[in-house]
Parts: sequence; C-alpha cells; structure tokens
Amino acid sequence: MRSSELSGRISQRLMQEIVSGEIASGQHIGAQQLADRYGVSRTPVREALGNLESSGLLRRKTNRGYFVPEKITHTALQWLEDQRQSTIEPYQQLANDWLVNRLPEEVTEQYIRQKYGLTKNKVTELLVRAAREGWVEQKEGYGWRFLPVAKTPEAFDQIYRFRLSIEPNAILEPTFSLDRKVLGEQRRIQEQMLATDLGSMLDETLLANGSLFHEELIKLSGNPFFLIALQRVNRMRRLMEYRAKIDRERLVEQCTEHLQILELLEDGDLVGASDKMREHLSGALKRKSPLAWSWASDPVMGQ
Repeated sequence: MRSSELSGRISQRLMQEIVSGEIASGQHIGAQQLADRYGVSRTPVREALGNLESSGLLRRKTNRGYFVPEKITHTALQWLEDQRQSTIEPYQQLANDWLVNRLPEEVTEQYIRQKYGLTKNKVTELLVRAAREGWVEQKEGYGWRFLPVAKTPEAFDQIYRFRLSIEPNAILEPTFSLDRKVLGEQRRIQEQMLATDLGSMLDETLLANGSLFHEELIKLSGNPFFLIALQRVNRMRRLMEYRAKIDRERLVEQCTEHLQILELLEDGDLVGASDKMREHLSGALKRKSPLAWSWASDPVMGQ
C-alpha cells in the first residue's frame, strides 16, 4: 500500500477517535506514539498529522508537536463529514451490489473503476478494505474474488443461532481464564461509547467495537476454535449490518448489557455471565428476525 493511501487510513481512524472523544481535547499526539499504536512507520503518520492540521482537527505548536484543539471548528467538522461521505458511500454501494447479486464473483479493478466511476486509488482502497473485512480476496493471478457472506435473513438468523450455541458455552469452558487487563479495556471502550454522541461515530467503528467485545471474551476460553469460528461468522454478517440502518438508541442498551456481562465476569460469576450472554444474544436474534430484515432482498434498497 502506498504511503498516501496508508496515511489516509490513519487520518480516518485518528479523526474518528478525536471527534468521538476517545482522544481528549488538549491531548498531545506524538508521531512515534501513533506509529507504535497503529503498527506502521512514522512517514505515513507524519503525513496524516499534517493533513489533520490542515483541516483544523489538530494544531501544531512550535517545538512541541501536535495537539487536539480545545474546540473543533465548524469548518473542521464539515471537512470530517465530507471525508466520511466520500469513504462510506462507494464502499456501501459496492457491498450492497454484492449482497443483491449485481456483481460477478470475480472482477478486475478496471471493471470496478468503470462501473462506479472511481479513480484507480479509490478502487484499490475499497478492495483492500473489503479484503481486510473478509468478503473479498485478491486472486493469485489477476483480479479479485468476492467471498460468500450472509446475504439472506435466514442466513443471518443461522449465524445468531450458531453464536448462541458457542458464546455462552465458551465462558464455561474448563480452560476459561479471566484476564483483568482485557476486561478493563473492554469496559473502557463500552463506557466511552455510552459517554459519546453515538451519532458522531462511524458505523464501521460502532460495529467493530461490538464484534471486538465478543471476540475478546471468547478468546478467554482458551479454545482457539471458538475464536476462529466467531471471527468467521462476524465477517460474514458484517455486510448485512452495514446495509441496515444502525439503531443508535439500541446501542445504548447493547453497551449496558455488555457492561453487565463484564461485571459478572469481574465478580467471578461465570455461570451468571454465561446466562447473561445467552440472554443478550437471544434478544439480538429476536430483533433481527427474517421479518425485520425483509427489505434485504429488495434490489433497490440502499441506493
């Protein structure tokens, strides 16, 4: 990936963390700190910091580095919204077309460029993101291949029923081991979401935080096959959830339930945590029944 493409990704992630409040106003942001945090070199990080300074989301102080301003200007917020729309809309259109079978299983970058009127860099960005999220892969020779995903309400139901069969039981595994650091980090994320205006957060971030919570907990089972299975089905359901309108009021309830599960785990009540996880997933299954997703087969929805 070229430095400019990587810096764009870093800019997106960093500006989301600033607007959501995860990075506090007035906080110093160092290039090496971000490079270590994101697992990249300092070059794309410096480029990203410069882009955010130009947009008004960061301020640079001589000999001191970059800081988050105490108040984000209207111009900076408008720039943020423009960036969000330019990133989200083509991706959602590509995902939507794959969900309703408007795309062949195998495509070239040129095909995507012509179909959506995008630049070469934008097409590469979209396909790399889709590959990272598990529904596209690059062919060994030439071109890209779309992978199977949950395209129907029935498949979505089956995924949740599968999760009901593994996630509560994973907590009861004899090898389950509490990790206070993991629990503390998940508590921080969930509490941060409750304290944040969820309307300002990207759909991608909201969905990723939810998946991360469940994957981090199932990892504590000590059985890697539970984690592999959950990660796989999470990737398969993500497109369907992107296509739905996220109920941010429901997210408050979801975060609260996540915190209740964490509290039971912190108290060492594994049976209670398992029961609460089953209740939590059962509620999600009822809300996301085939009737609730009946629009999914509509070929014009999402356009």
